[in-house]
This record gives sequence, C-alpha cells and structure tokens, in this order.
Amino acid sequence: MFETLTERLTQTLKGLTGKSKLTEDNIADALRDVRRALLEADVALDVVKDFTDSVRAKAVGQEVGEALNPGESFIRIVHDELVHIMGEANDALNLASVPPAIVLMAGLQGAGKTTTVAKLALLLKQREKKKVAVVSADVYRPAAITQLQTLSGDVDAIFIPSSPNEKPIDIARRAVAEARTAFADVLIVDTAGRLAIDAEMMAEIKALQDDLKPVETLFVVDAMTGQDAARTAKVFNDALTLTGVVLAKADGDARGGAALSVRSITGKPIKFIGMGEKIDALEPFYPDRIASRILGMGDILSLIEEATRKVDRQKAEKLARKMEKGRFDLEDFRDQLAQMSNMGGITSMLDKLPGMSQLPKAVQDQVDERQFKQMAVIIDSMTPHERRFPDIISGSRKQRIARGSGTDIADINRLLKQHKQMQKMMKKFTKKGGIQKMMRGVQAMQGMMGQRGVAGRRR
Repeated sequence: MFETLTERLTQTLKGLTGKSKLTEDNIADALRDVRRALLEADVALDVVKDFTDSVRAKAVGQEVGEALNPGESFIRIVHDELVHIMGEANDALNLASVPPAIVLMAGLQGAGKTTTVAKLALLLKQREKKKVAVVSADVYRPAAITQLQTLSGDVDAIFIPSSPNEKPIDIARRAVAEARTAFADVLIVDTAGRLAIDAEMMAEIKALQDDLKPVETLFVVDAMTGQDAARTAKVFNDALTLTGVVLAKADGDARGGAALSVRSITGKPIKFIGMGEKIDALEPFYPDRIASRILGMGDILSLIEEATRKVDRQKAEKLARKMEKGRFDLEDFRDQLAQMSNMGGITSMLDKLPGMSQLPKAVQDQVDERQFKQMAVIIDSMTPHERRFPDIISGSRKQRIARGSGTDIADINRLLKQHKQMQKMMKKFTKKGGIQKMMRGVQAMQGMMGQRGVAGRRR
C-alpha cells in the first residue's frame, strides 16, 4: 500500500537537505511535488488543497532546530498533517451496551463486506475476547448466506441461519433474540450490497438501523476505488448514521487516495483497514502509523504487536535453547518460514521496517515471496532425518528431493547454502549472549502489549 506515494514523497523530501531555513522559495518546489504526488494517488482535490495550505503555513519561516535539518523538519510537518487529515488517533469500536452489542455492516456489492464481517469477528474474538455471532440479512445475492456460514466456521463465530425467503428486518430481529440466548457479546449483521447506490437499498438499510439501533454502523469500502470510495462513503453517511469506515483491499491499493480522503470528506473515522486476503488480515487503523508508512519511516509498533500475537512463544523458547547448544537444523528453518508466513510474509514485514522504501528498486525486487514458499516446499520434501541432519543430503538425495518438490538441484544447493550461512550467524549470535537478550526483549514486549491491551479496554 502507498508504494507510489511513498516513492514520490521520499524523493521530494530529499531535495530540502542542506538548507539552513525553510522559506517560501525553497519549499515551493517541494510543495508542488507533494501536491502532484497526492493528486496522482487519487486524493480528493479539496483534501489536497487543505493539506498543502496547512503544510505551507507551518513550514514557511520555521527555524531549523539544532538536531534537525530542514528536510527532517519538513517531514515532521508533513507527517503531522497526514495524521491530522486521517483522524489523529485510532477510534476503537464502542461495544459498551447490554449484550449483544450490535454492529451493522453496510457497503456496495463487491467491496468485501461479507469477508470483512468474518475478519472483524475474528479480531474481536482474539483481541477483545468477545463471543461473536454473525448473521446475513442479504436476501438478494444467492451465495451471500452460504459464504458467511463458511467464513463463520473458519473463525469459530456463532452463525445464525437465515433464508432468502425472509425479510431482512425479520432476520435481524430473530438474530438479536438468538444471539441473546447464546450469550453472545457482539452480533454482526451483514446487509445486502448493490452494484450502485439506489433509493430502495438505502431505505432498507435505514429501516434496519432504525429498528436495531446498533452501537456501530460501519461502511465497508473498496480502497482501490480511490476518491470514489470517499464520495460513496459520504452518500451513505448522508443517508445513515455511520460511526466509522472500514477500508477493505487496502493491500492492493498502491496509491492510498481513499485512506487520505475518507475522514475529511465524510467526517467519520477509518476504524479498520484490510491488508490482505487472509482471514486475520484486518488491522485497527492508526493514522500516525499509516503516516509513518507513507513517509518510509516504517511501522515498528504494528510489527511488534503482530509478532506478539502470532509468534509461537513455546517454539521461540525451544529454538533459543537449541541455538544455545549451537544447533539450528532445517526443521527450525522451516518453523521460521511458517512464523514469517503467519505474519503476512516477508514483504509485509519489510513494509513495516523504517527505510525500506528508500532501498534501490533493484534491491527491493530481489525480495521475492515465492522463494520463501519454494524453500518451505523443498524442506517438506525431505525426510525428518534429513531435516535434522542436512549434511547427509548427498547427490542422490538431492535428486529425490528435487523431484518431490518440483525444483532443480540448483534450488536445493541454494537452500542448503543459505541454511549454512544462517547457522554460522546464529552461532556468532549465541556467543555474544544474544539469545538471552532476545528472549528478555520478547517477554518485555509481550508484557508491554498486555498492559496496553488492558489500558485500551479500560478506556
């Protein structure tokens, strides 16, 4: 996400280095480039104008502090304004009500609404420890109810059946009663989408909202539609009482126009952002973290939180003990590839690291997710004994492994070489006491994230 915008902005901001003061003259070109970059990212024109006017007013004449050069000062101003237009802080769901707290989902057909229902159910179960029920009031799309039933099974949510023969409002009323009987904390109601906005659709969902009185009404929008997403959200907001927006399919949006336009145009916060097809690829929307990603500063906090949730602590401790004894076999290598995949893959992880966007394009292109998947397939084609003792893998064994994994001998040799290099690196790491430091760091992060979670729930 934001690849094009990030590249353009980082190039622009480099041009201000070496200046002793930010003036109208030396930021005029930079602002022109920023304006062009935002427009190319499909950010709404009014939002672009307000943004550049505000940056100019804060940047012109500002003295550069002793620790900052003009480029860094300008970046800080741009960062703060990006945060401002996206909403200052994460606006969490308000679930404080007599159970079940009802969350109504709205959106156009094809925006990813039904998938987002399941993703949100999983997020509430895992992070908020809520018992979640889901129901489909979409009686028009033939596969909608079946799709939600399948997805609810994937996330272990309570599925409340419905039928195309029922009226949406009858489905919703019955679902509330069944969710209450099942002692669900939250009921998520999926509504019908249309290919375009129409009066009948709006009247139906408005009737649902009036009857259910949900604590949250979320509009799910396809981020790849750019500023059209913001305009559509505004139309829905004019007809309904929206409490927030979910940006779906944001991982496929290299521009980022929707993320930068929605809050300004609708006045409603972006509460969540969908960052992939996996069922756990839904993240709370933090404007400051997204602004940091846009400016190539990475997003270390999200990376730490993701690692804390998804890294298997028992496996990490087991690996640490093995490494202390100088052992790191292909079983361990395979586990690390699996853990990396759980965190969205190497590309997702690198996207959150500071400075990655400033690496040469040729270097970035070398990071190929397929190579890591291929490594996992090769290791899976080995016997358990070969994984534990890779030195025994001779020519004939390599031929068998290559046939089993659909690869070449050269691929096997490359994997074994990379494993050897990693093994040497691990040995050096353990000699310097790195394992104990790493585990202490992981435990400290887990404790910190736990405290933050408690504090968040108290708020």
